[in-house]
Amino acid sequence: MIGLGDYNTLRITRFTDHGACLDGGEVGEILMPKAYVRPEMRPGDEVRVFVYLDQSERLVGTTEVPLARVGETAFLEVAWVNRCGAFLKWGLMKDLFCPFGEQKMPMEQGRSYLVRIYIDPETYRITASAKLERFLEPAPRNYGRGRRVQLIVQQKTALGFKVVVDGRYRGLVYDSTLAAPLHTGQQLEGQVVARREDGRLDCAAGRIGLGRIRDFAPRLLEKLEENGGSLPLGDASAPEEVRRMLGVSKKTFKQALGVLYKARRVELSPCETRLAARCEPATGARESARPSRRRR
Repeated sequence: MIGLGDYNTLRITRFTDHGACLDGGEVGEILMPKAYVRPEMRPGDEVRVFVYLDQSERLVGTTEVPLARVGETAFLEVAWVNRCGAFLKWGLMKDLFCPFGEQKMPMEQGRSYLVRIYIDPETYRITASAKLERFLEPAPRNYGRGRRVQLIVQQKTALGFKVVVDGRYRGLVYDSTLAAPLHTGQQLEGQVVARREDGRLDCAAGRIGLGRIRDFAPRLLEKLEENGGSLPLGDASAPEEVRRMLGVSKKTFKQALGVLYKARRVELSPCETRLAARCEPATGARESARPSRRRR
């Protein structure tokens, strides 16, 4: 069975002036255009190709790598627009069609949009849709707290950012957990914070819990050392100031401070954090000022 809009490993049956003919089983031969044929290829060889429809709606195989496959979500730029819809760049010779009926707003040439790639059941064409909601599913119950996931940012909301989780599920990243704003189409790794009863996922950009703190605590020590052993930040500092200077939420900053304070690595005051005496960067002056031990 040929996977349209996906990768297939097919056997070369013969060569023509137009390229290599591949064994497509019940669908017949599939042409791999001459531009993708390598000199060392021979009849009987197997090649891994992406199968799609050319301008004449014929099945073709290509060794080019598309930006996304059928069933995936991608942030694609509009190459051109006509009276039927928009055509998106997706890494192949033939652009990807997004009809007006599948656009949330009129698409403009040169701008990029988040779309889902699917096969139109009526035309059997590979098509794009910006109406993602109808393609997204409730996450299964094994998407529990701490699961690592891939996120694509969908849009800004009053609470944070809607995200597509692992290309299939609805998710949300709250503003309060972010060190910096996200933008539509951004791809990043994250973790599940909680799965709601309706299957929607609350997610975090990056790691959560102790993992996030363990990642940040060494960075905070490095920042202190780079800044001469102190930073004008403490428990009373504004969240915005913490984000500006360190790129993390105040919650993460305070949790990392707690870990470092218990380990006696830092000294705290309401508006300042200092390296503890034994952690301060050594200098020649300090070294020379240390009393030498007398031998008895």
